[in-house]
Order: sequence, then C-alpha cells, then structure tokens
Amino acid sequence: MANLSTTFAGIQSPNPFWLASAPPTDKEINVVRAFEAGWGGVVWKTLGEAGPPVVNVNGPRYAAMYSQDRRLIGFNNIELITDRPLEVNLAEIKRVKRNWPDRAMVVSIMVPCEEHAWKAILPMVEDTGCDGIELNFGCPHGMSERGMGSAVGQVPEYIEMVTRWCKHYTKLPVIVKLTPNIADIKPPALAAHRGGADAVSLINTINSVMGVDLDSLLIHPNTGGTGSHGGYCGPAVKPIAQNMVAEIARTPAMAGLPISGIGGIATWRDAAEYIALGCGNVQVCTAAMTYGFKIVQDMCSGLSEYMDSKGFTSIDAFKGRAVPSIVDWNQLNLNHIEKAVINQDLCIQCGRCHVVCEDTSHQAITAIKDGKRHFEVVDAECVGCNLCVAVCPVPQCISLQALKPGQTDARTGKVVTGEYANWTTHANNPARTSLAV
Repeated sequence: MANLSTTFAGIQSPNPFWLASAPPTDKEINVVRAFEAGWGGVVWKTLGEAGPPVVNVNGPRYAAMYSQDRRLIGFNNIELITDRPLEVNLAEIKRVKRNWPDRAMVVSIMVPCEEHAWKAILPMVEDTGCDGIELNFGCPHGMSERGMGSAVGQVPEYIEMVTRWCKHYTKLPVIVKLTPNIADIKPPALAAHRGGADAVSLINTINSVMGVDLDSLLIHPNTGGTGSHGGYCGPAVKPIAQNMVAEIARTPAMAGLPISGIGGIATWRDAAEYIALGCGNVQVCTAAMTYGFKIVQDMCSGLSEYMDSKGFTSIDAFKGRAVPSIVDWNQLNLNHIEKAVINQDLCIQCGRCHVVCEDTSHQAITAIKDGKRHFEVVDAECVGCNLCVAVCPVPQCISLQALKPGQTDARTGKVVTGEYANWTTHANNPARTSLAV
C-alpha cells in the first residue's frame, strides 16, 4: 500500500489533504468533524487582531456558477475573516490540537501591516500548540480595502517585510498564501522566499462578480440592493492555479520551496496533478462545502490506488514529475506533427466536429461522402489543433495521432524529423495517445 503521510515544511500529517482556511475551519465542531472524517490537516480560518471582531453581512455571502447539468463549477464568496473573538478561536485551536495530535493544525493570520501587530498575535497563536502559521496575503475583498489581504500580497516588498517579521517573532513554520490577483506570480513568491518563508500556498480566490439579476438589474448576490466583488474559487479556477503553481515550481531561484496547492481540487485526480506539478500537499474548500467532509475518504483511497498502480510508494516519489514537461513557448518542438483521426465505428454523425472546424478553424473535416452524411479528416488541411477532439461528445471517437519520422505532412509538404522514443499518454485525455518526440 502506498504511504500517504507527508512532511510539509516540517509539519507532519497522515495524508496530503488539508482543509483550506475558510468557513469549514472556523469552529471546533467543524474541525473535529473533519478530522473524524479523515482529513490530514486543517488551516484554521483566518484570525485577526484582538479587539472588536469583524462584522460579516447577514445576507447572501455565497454564489455559484453551474454547468448545464447543475454541477457546481465556480463558487464566489464575500465572507470576511473569522467574526468570532480571538480568544475563543485560540482556546478551540488549543483544545483540538491537544485532542488530535497526529493531525496538522496550521493557523491563518491577517493583521495590519505593522510590526507591532504581528509581534502581538504570534506568541498567542504559538501558545496553542499549533504546527505552523499561514499568512493570508490573498483575500481579495473586504479586508483588502483595509490594507490587508491581497493589498499586501500584490506588493512584493510588503510580503518580504511581513514574512521577515514573522520569522523573527515565531519559531513556527511560516507559510505565505499568495494572491492570484496579480500579473505574474513569481515576484511575490520570490519575495516570500527572500523573507524566509518555509513554504508558499496558492492560489487564494480570484476577484469576481458573479452576475446580474436581469429582472431587478441588481448585482447578484446582493444584500438589501447592493453587492460587492468577491473571491472566486472551485473547479473553474484549477487551470489558473496550476499554471501559477508550475511557474513557481520551475523557477530555479525557488528550487526546493515547498508548495501547498489550492484551487478546484475535488477528486484524487486533481490532487495527483497538483503533486505532479510540485506540490507537497493540497488544500480543499469548495468541494467540501459542496459535498461534505467525507469526500476525503474517496480522495485518499483513489490516490492510494493510483500510486499503487504506478509503483509510487510515497508522495515524494512523483512530486514534481510533470514540471520538466512545462517549457516556454519558444522551446516547443515545432517538428512534431499530429493529425486528427475519426473512429468511424464510434462516430454518431452529429457533425459538431465539421461545423466548428468549418466555421472557426481550418476546414479540415468533410461532411459528405458518396452523397451520404459522413465525416472524415482532410490531412492536407488539418493542423492538429485539437478543437474537434474537444467538442466531440463521444469519448475516444476523435484522437490525434503523430506522424512518424520520415513521413510527409500533407498540409505543408514538410518531412517529419526527430526521434520518437515511445508512446505516451496525453495529460488532458488519457484515452488519447501519440508518439512523443
């Protein structure tokens, strides 16, 4: 059996699945239920400084975007950090950690960008016996207007400064949570690294407005007629998050910096992808809020079975294995040529491939043969763009196949060169295979 236990930034947990700092980790009762279900760790919902707690709206805080079959694919929230007193949270954290010593307990913190504020709260958090802290430099709404959250995370100099303060005033591992609301993730990540961060976590939520009610012409959701931008998360943000994770993982100046992956993780497959992109663990929120805490059991069993099937005995055995396959565009192999092929036995003659190729692509799929409705690829026009594969409703009906060395591309007359080592599986569609240069 694969060993799912992890040591992330010196923090041990029985599996790589942590609950992210969010509503599911705001109270002792929730966290205990999570640990009973099998989660390896939690990041306690963000704590603020002592004093009057923040006030959340007493109305719609969440909104969702659905697929046509009403699966939740995007989630928006305008909830702030914990609205419970600091001393209540600290007491609960201490009690939970004492009762669950084998689980990772990390505490998220957000206070004003002033040294005395961090100096004051860190000893109180450390006194709970927690395993580490996460600096919330990512919250895009509410707190950012107060000079915290993403207002700090968008300024590398602030990130480095606050990280240094925290490393000075606590012995706990310091994880810096990064905002995606920025043009390039590398400068803030490098700033955290320079400041001494033990790890980074990403992504936090993305600035978003979920829509407009076309009857009232008011923003949706709204509270008493007005609304605000919020933070977007869920399956829809996964490609954005994975790109940012990969950018950090493949930057030599940050080699070895532990990464906690966040964004759209709902299955063991999602988690395995993040690990292959360099993450030492993953954090989950939206999926737990959609399906409940017991989803972690499927995540653990699925990941374990996958690792067994691949011969991976530990998370480290495949961590980062996909990173070398990510290069800048100018490093792509332009000698590699693929063509679409339609499996006529599977084709249902819907014609979607023909329509989209004819209207928006390269007119490379014919629609009629011998006076009958029939779809075939014209090699002389096909550029292997993958559009037909993407829109075909029948799995494996259309695939891309690579030309072998010595073959001539009917479209360009170009002879394929290069050595093809073996057949490899496309990451975005395991059913599709092609020759790898």
